Amino acid sequence: MLALQLQNAQANSEDEKAFAIAKQNACLGCHAINKKIVGPSFESVAQKYKADSNAQAFLKNKIAKGGAGSWGVVPMPANPKLSDADLSRLSSWVLRGAPNKNSN
Repeated sequence: MLALQLQNAQANSEDEKAFAIAKQNACLGCHAINKKIVGPSFESVAQKYKADSNAQAFLKNKIAKGGAGSWGVVPMPANPKLSDADLSRLSSWVLRGAPNKNSN
């Protein structure tokens, strides 16, 4: 039981860190947890790539370099200043549907 509680606390901490990265880097200006804004919702991204074994690498690259075409013609700006650790944390969080108690 204690191990499960610790695991949940760790997951919540990682989710909060990822949400903070998304907020600090203006991701939430174009993406929401569960609704389309300019870009797709994080839940839609998770659904689209759930069976793709290369999804995390693809998303890390997309977040870092930006681009267009996966979800339409509006380009996503690059985020070249994010560390590899932050790219991993953010892409993993998005692929889990961006869980957060502060979801919008």
